[in-house]
Amino acid sequence: MKNILIIFSFLTLLSIPSFSQDPWKITATQINPSNYYGITVANGMIGIVSSPEPFKVKDVVLAGAYDLYGRGRVSNFLRSFNLLNMRLGIDGHDIDAKSITGFKQELDMHHSAFTSSFDYGDKASITYTYYSLRQLPYTVLMDVSITAKKDITINSASVMEAPDALKDVQNYYNEIDRPHVVISLLTSSAKSPTGKLLMCASNTFLFSELHGQEPRVIHEMWDNSMHLMKFSKSIKAGETYHFSIAGSSITSAHHDDPLNEAERLTIYAKLEGRDRLLKFHQQAWDSLWKSDIIIDGNAQDQQDVHSMMYHLYSFVREGTAYSPSPMGLSGLGYNGHVFWDAELWMYPALLVLHPELAESMMEYRFQRLDAARRNAFANGFKGAMYPWESAESGAEETPVWALSGPFEHHITADVAMAAWNYYAVTQDKQWLREKGYPMLSATADFWTSRVERNGPGHYDIKNVVAADEWAENVDNNAFTNAAAKANLQYATQAAKILGLSPNPDWMHVANNIPVLKMDNGVTQEHAAYHGEGIKQADVNLLAYPLKEITDAGQIRKDLEYYETRVPNEGTPAMTQAVFTLLYARLGDTSKAYHWFKDAYLPNLNPPFRVIAETKGGTNPYFATGAGGILQAVLMGFGGLEITPKGIIQVKSSLPANWKKLSITGIGPEQKAYSREGK
Repeated sequence: MKNILIIFSFLTLLSIPSFSQDPWKITATQINPSNYYGITVANGMIGIVSSPEPFKVKDVVLAGAYDLYGRGRVSNFLRSFNLLNMRLGIDGHDIDAKSITGFKQELDMHHSAFTSSFDYGDKASITYTYYSLRQLPYTVLMDVSITAKKDITINSASVMEAPDALKDVQNYYNEIDRPHVVISLLTSSAKSPTGKLLMCASNTFLFSELHGQEPRVIHEMWDNSMHLMKFSKSIKAGETYHFSIAGSSITSAHHDDPLNEAERLTIYAKLEGRDRLLKFHQQAWDSLWKSDIIIDGNAQDQQDVHSMMYHLYSFVREGTAYSPSPMGLSGLGYNGHVFWDAELWMYPALLVLHPELAESMMEYRFQRLDAARRNAFANGFKGAMYPWESAESGAEETPVWALSGPFEHHITADVAMAAWNYYAVTQDKQWLREKGYPMLSATADFWTSRVERNGPGHYDIKNVVAADEWAENVDNNAFTNAAAKANLQYATQAAKILGLSPNPDWMHVANNIPVLKMDNGVTQEHAAYHGEGIKQADVNLLAYPLKEITDAGQIRKDLEYYETRVPNEGTPAMTQAVFTLLYARLGDTSKAYHWFKDAYLPNLNPPFRVIAETKGGTNPYFATGAGGILQAVLMGFGGLEITPKGIIQVKSSLPANWKKLSITGIGPEQKAYSREGK
């Protein structure tokens, strides 16, 4: 397998242009539109995906905006208005990818800024930067700088275009004239495909000239789905001209009056001004990066880990009730639905780095607890049964063809484990009483009704889709059973902490749920398992995060068996991250680092090293995989452990080429941890 990895990694590196190993900046100087996978700037609410075409945006995605349309019978993420597309002409000629030289694109992860720069012949050098403003959840900014090499006249247009799926598009243009400012508002609204949502967007120019000296803005209506506003400006040779576009996008899922609110938010951004917008955006990202992972010894590993952190920080926002889908805000992958990817893979890293981000993910589940109760009732069970795929309402959203919807029940225990861990890290008893315990007790009640009571040690959980999703409709799946036991144990512990009397049936059931073994002593994935290939981690999750298996010999035995059952391609990225974490804790740094690289190197896509779900895959950005790998670094190499009393550090080892690992800003107390290499 190591030889395969070396070949695959080599081919991957061949397909991706050379990169600076700056810890904070990913730079692309070879922009090939036919082999280009955009990178996202996002603020946890609105995501902007880059394009290889100058001044264009591939996608604008809003968290929480779902409707039915041509992608199936379940709700889907919707593309929002492409509110930052721009056109630029110089001396009457429009700029496109074919007419420029020296095209470079760069992501500054520290301040979440995506910059493109190029030359337009002997006439001008141009730079523009996109921001999804962290301090303003629905607002974005594009900052443009043009340096004239000779006297030129520019013609710039901001183009508002509605995605094809939207209907009943309405276009508006307003000018608000005050003694101190003139505000030109380019605004559009449209209904989502079924008419469920009203989607709205508005933008405006921010000029650098003093009031009264700004260019004149002209509005043009092209067709029902597109209109624009434009201006002209003459620039002398050697001069640099700056202007910006600020825009806001919001829907009726977020606000009762989205049309007027989109314009109000855009006006707010206009009157804040470019400098203040960027100042507060940068301060917000500086605050996020107080929680950081610093790798001394391997610059590329450092950059890659920062990229994973950057994406998770970008896809989640404090103070909301949203949780990320497997692809975050990078596009429409998995319809924007929320799976166990959130709780088991992305959440633990965010929980220790930024509990306030994790709280938003828990709030998402808490607000859908009643829907989970209805789901349990419909399936003949008690308590709360969370859906395998969740969107806005919390009802089951899995397409009918996927058996995971009716049968992948471990998601309920995954949510409970996340709730318990939130309390464990924060020690917030008020949250536990008001929100955590209602989720823990209701999910525990589900499992007491879900098991089949077939005698001592045989409280079986039959007919499930395993965490290894190739195992469908099997009995006594290792992960499902162990997760159910953990759920029942956590509910019992939570009740005692709150001075309540736990249901004695919870521990009675937990003590009788079986975890099976094969004749060779290896933990058996399910009752009918006999060594088949597996899609993803299952049994190995019993050592981490479930702590069902704690004996080092058993952990190693299970690892050595199941690591040979994962095919080299076609499986999701997070499995190898579990192998990494466990081998790091066992002190086998060679194997740990092998699996660390195998977890993502073969999944990278050009030109920004974005992670796809599978090796050779083309559906980035796979935030689930990033979350798994970050756990491998934090909890594996770094040895962080979540206990009922808070975060501690356990024994682990670093890769041979890492001199030191420093982890800052951990938990509510913002503690620092480190681990020295050998």
